[in-house]
Amino acid sequence: PVLRLLEAQLQDQRRMHEEEVEGLRNQLYAMQEELHKQQQASLQTLQLSPEVQVELGLQQEITRLTNENLDLKEAVEKLEKNEKKLKKQLKIYMKKVQDFEESQTMLPAERRPPDSNMQVAVQRKEKDFQGMLEYCKEDEPLLIRNLIT
Repeated sequence: PVLRLLEAQLQDQRRMHEEEVEGLRNQLYAMQEELHKQQQASLQTLQLSPEVQVELGLQQEITRLTNENLDLKEAVEKLEKNEKKLKKQLKIYMKKVQDFEESQTMLPAERRPPDSNMQVAVQRKEKDFQGMLEYCKEDEPLLIRNLIT
């Protein structure tokens, strides 16, 4: 039973190897044909007059530059779209900051810690801890404003 299993595996590997070799041969033939076509085109180009050679070279360069321009236009459009998206997000965040500042001014002064103490506490927490931050619900607008600034 073990010998038969090994023979079957060997046959499978041999078959896979032969398929791979056949695929590589086909690829090689296709590349040889492409090379032959390019060589023929080059020979034909060399037989043409210098003016026609220059014209063909210019046409190829124009085609290449046109394709490059199209790619660049697509990239610009993508960046402009991203810029619009980011501007929208910025407006939303600016509105949220403004709302938080307005709600902060409505809090009673005795419940609000001084801004300088809050900044020091946040800085100390950043140095000592990484992860979660505990805060009172009423201090949320001040905390967010300090994080943003």
